[in-house]
Amino acid sequence: MSRPTRIAFIGNSLPRQCGIATFTGDLSQALLDAVEPVQTSIVAVTDAKQTYAYPSDVIFEIREEEVEDYVTAARVLNEGRFDVVSLQHEFGIFGGDDGEFILTLLENLRIPLVTTCHTILAEPTPSQHRVLQKVVAHSSRVVVMAEKGRTLLTDIYGVAPQKIDVIAHGIPNRPFHDPDLAKIERGYAGRPIILTFGLLSPNKGIEVVIDAMPSILKETPEALYIVLGATHPTLLRQQGEAYRDGLRQRTERLGVDHAVQFLNRFVDLPTLLDFIAMCDVYVTPYLDEAQMTSGTLSYSFGMGSAVVSTPYWHACDLLSDGRGVLVPFGDAPATARAIATLLGDDEARMAMRNAAYEAGRAMIWSQVASLYLDSMAKARTAYRPKLVSDLISLRIKRPPQQMALKLGHLHAMCDDTGIIQHAVFSVPDRLHGYCVDDNARALLLSSLLSSVGETGIADRMTASFAAFVEHAWNPDTGRFRNFMSYDRRWLEDEGSEDSHGRTLWALGSCALCDTDGPRRRWASALFARAMTVTLDFRSPRAWAFTLLGLNDYCAANPQDPHARMLRIRHAEDLMDLERRVSEGGRRWFEEGLSYENARLSQSLILTGMSTKVPAFVETGVATLEWLMTQQTGEKGHFRAVGTDGFFEVGQPPRPFDQQPVEATATVAACLSAYEATSDRSWIEAAHKAFDWFTGSNDHGISLIDPETGSCRDGLHVDRPNENRGAESVLCYLISCVELGRANQMLRPILPRVGVRQLS
Repeated sequence: MSRPTRIAFIGNSLPRQCGIATFTGDLSQALLDAVEPVQTSIVAVTDAKQTYAYPSDVIFEIREEEVEDYVTAARVLNEGRFDVVSLQHEFGIFGGDDGEFILTLLENLRIPLVTTCHTILAEPTPSQHRVLQKVVAHSSRVVVMAEKGRTLLTDIYGVAPQKIDVIAHGIPNRPFHDPDLAKIERGYAGRPIILTFGLLSPNKGIEVVIDAMPSILKETPEALYIVLGATHPTLLRQQGEAYRDGLRQRTERLGVDHAVQFLNRFVDLPTLLDFIAMCDVYVTPYLDEAQMTSGTLSYSFGMGSAVVSTPYWHACDLLSDGRGVLVPFGDAPATARAIATLLGDDEARMAMRNAAYEAGRAMIWSQVASLYLDSMAKARTAYRPKLVSDLISLRIKRPPQQMALKLGHLHAMCDDTGIIQHAVFSVPDRLHGYCVDDNARALLLSSLLSSVGETGIADRMTASFAAFVEHAWNPDTGRFRNFMSYDRRWLEDEGSEDSHGRTLWALGSCALCDTDGPRRRWASALFARAMTVTLDFRSPRAWAFTLLGLNDYCAANPQDPHARMLRIRHAEDLMDLERRVSEGGRRWFEEGLSYENARLSQSLILTGMSTKVPAFVETGVATLEWLMTQQTGEKGHFRAVGTDGFFEVGQPPRPFDQQPVEATATVAACLSAYEATSDRSWIEAAHKAFDWFTGSNDHGISLIDPETGSCRDGLHVDRPNENRGAESVLCYLISCVELGRANQMLRPILPRVGVRQLS
């Protein structure tokens, strides 16, 4: 097994004040101190409305409630060339219900994952059960800190025992100490010291020890109970110091305020260890059995302190066989007897200290770090890319109102002429100028956004797309030009049949959906002038694109008999092709496959629903079903028909180069099939096609940048195409809108992808 050399952590990080932040920092440092050369980095989770001066090893900060940050964090990790990721899991530190936002990150992660479970509930809610099960499913290895954790994961959450490693909470390597010497250094000479350390909150049971103090003082009058630690930041924000003040008042009522000292500060590790070293009895009086891990217990136990504790899970595991004393939950008399007995029996206390210290040698950080490296090596061996069907769910699962569609890259690709055709990486490439294909797609996107009541594309930009289409119309030929140079010279008198059909599609959508009345009328008028020429077309895709435009144009202009006739004519053209070509189990319109194949099926489905011709719908659905068999990889993921294999008769499609236009066409066609059949498997198929963008593809690589909304131009045989041109970004954004619109209608059954505010 190969141990990792580059490790990233996900969790809280110092200077945030919490146990997981301390653990993350300690484990990271222990790995840095390991014999093998290791580099560590941290993705830190920041709680709401807080800011921290994170150290340089924090490479990214996740704002707890910002779901987009989880997507970006996955990208940062994937591109950081890390060997393994170590997740510190606790329900309360991640956003969403029961911390479900972390699933968004894990679904997009392409690195072996080792998850340390800091909390494992024996009686989880259905939501908690679901979240932890999914976290574990994404993990190659799972670490728990006690055998009880292994039992719970196996019995309650169904985790395979062989996937779980039991690794104790780490502790510093300190020599066995003499409390009397440590007391002198801290100014507590001669006083028996009882200590509790940790962030102060009601579940810690401090009041139980305070209630025990009168009885303890009867046996040991000089005893002092020190409560060391700041109030938990969350409690402090919600209630201020009300809980601590209540504890102070309790000591006054009981007359023990002289024997209880509150040290309200978050101490660094050396200071903490000094306090542990001088205590005679360490107490952890937690009130809840379901405490899987206690760092303060680990530290005090491992340094050889005599410990009195309630029987929560971690304490039961550590303090058996005479290594500590367990007392019932909330039982002040039993707590008093246990502490007083230990303070009064030096020999028994020393024996307990020796037993704890000896057992703690296996818990020192160097040992723990080595065990984590072994677990991470196992994770790397077990890891497989997320291409199998049970791990293919890489879509952004969040309620529609929480997904923001990012238009930054789209804006960068546009100028006052329209949208530029190509890009070099993310930089618009002026060399190749513009085309009507992409400006028609941009006009279509603007119309789709209008249809769902969204804004974001400025009206000025929409006007420039429409102006480009208007200028592309050549009345002398009755056709649209396609290619224009950057200096605004048309490079042809007429474009292809397909580009003409696609422009009609955009005009039809604009005629129905645009928010500007005069622009709707312009689109209808131009559509009417440009549609007749398609009667002479021979391209099946030109027919299909025209049909998609006619679907909207006829809805906006139901009295146009010529449009109704043209719609039936092109649908029959496609039906005739299918009847002539299909044979056996193969149902398709052509001998081979080309680009935007699913649009042929979609156009028949929509036309059949609009004209109430069942045969159109049946053929559209049947051909789409066959096409999906050709667009599914061996392991269940969507595989776009590659451009290397267009129109190869009798041959299966070649897998590369794959382009976004295929995924977008398939998403739309599957949604249309669902609309026609109410078969929910088509919704799943649409999501599978969309997941191609986010990483469920042959390379397991996300093609999108959720921060800018850009999309890579596709997949080569050995790598992604790093250029991010107009067609790619438009295809991705169009799929987002269409899938979001479908999910809005299906809520709350499928709350996955939606559109909210645009930026």
